[in-house]
Amino acid sequence: MSRFMSRRFDDLEAYVPGEQPRDMQYVKLNTNESPFPPSPAVFAAVNEEEVSRLNLYPDPEGLLLRQKLARLYGVDAENIFLANGSDELLNFFFMAFCDGDRPVAFPNISYGFYPVYAGLYNLPFTQVPLREEFRLDYRDYCGLDCNIVIANPNAPTGRAIPVSEIEEIVCSNPHHAVLIDEAYIDFGGESCLPLIQKYGNLIVCQTFSKFRSLAGGRLGYAMGQPELIADLDKIKYSTNSYNINRLTMTAAAAAIDSNDYYVRNSKIIQANRAYTVAALDNLGFETVPSVANFLFTRCPRIPGGVLYEKLKAKGVLVRHWTRPEIADYLRITIGSREQMDVLIEKIGEILREE
Repeated sequence: MSRFMSRRFDDLEAYVPGEQPRDMQYVKLNTNESPFPPSPAVFAAVNEEEVSRLNLYPDPEGLLLRQKLARLYGVDAENIFLANGSDELLNFFFMAFCDGDRPVAFPNISYGFYPVYAGLYNLPFTQVPLREEFRLDYRDYCGLDCNIVIANPNAPTGRAIPVSEIEEIVCSNPHHAVLIDEAYIDFGGESCLPLIQKYGNLIVCQTFSKFRSLAGGRLGYAMGQPELIADLDKIKYSTNSYNINRLTMTAAAAAIDSNDYYVRNSKIIQANRAYTVAALDNLGFETVPSVANFLFTRCPRIPGGVLYEKLKAKGVLVRHWTRPEIADYLRITIGSREQMDVLIEKIGEILREE
């Protein structure tokens, strides 16, 4: 830290993103990207004519895209907020709704940006422990009398709780905002989106990064009642009014128009997930049940950090954390069948070498 940086950030621990290595070609299963390219409609839409318009600012309201999302989900455009990736949306949530008098709670094992944002804004926060086998017990959040952020399905575990339990959390904290982060909802989970019509304190967060193969485009979106969306807009227009670039909005609109393409890809990923779980079971792994596009798994025969390093040396990149509660586990993105076969082959080699 330089001598010029504000002292209020002395204790801030920044988020560490997944590796994006350049030293060699890897089977890259560490950042939950889709193994599929964007739809052909996206390629057609992001064309020379659209590039020629980059001298012009994009629509700060993103109205066309919001209208398309609204039609897809059966809500109104006023229920939609666009963000530069769901990370920006989370940032705005912590900025808009949390302060010294309105603390926030989230699981102790979940998306790593939650405690980072709490630290960035010097917020009081509670990390609620998961139960055995990384289960989230909704009763731990009922009547907490604070803002709540829950990833459903959770990351890095892949577990999800039913919509009925989310509703219990939302209705038992009526004076505080509840954000449900549904980044991985399209791989077998059940969205709680219908609840936004019933509860004025619920924000549902989704992304184009996973299901719609636009991780490089950086687009997230929130859905909630208009009053909450207006609060997020106030923060956006106070920081970066043109937060979504023109080409991203063009690509996203085309992606919505070709939703069937992504649904088919999701079904393939879900089939590859089941295939990989069965293969890992045969190798003696213990895998947490997942409805996301990744698995959280461990091998009792070899420490997680050792397996991570050995896989990396063999050209397969997965995600590993050193914190003691999960240090034996790896998070493995579900890729193509060919990628998963390479993973299983390399794991088998490593185990035979032990």
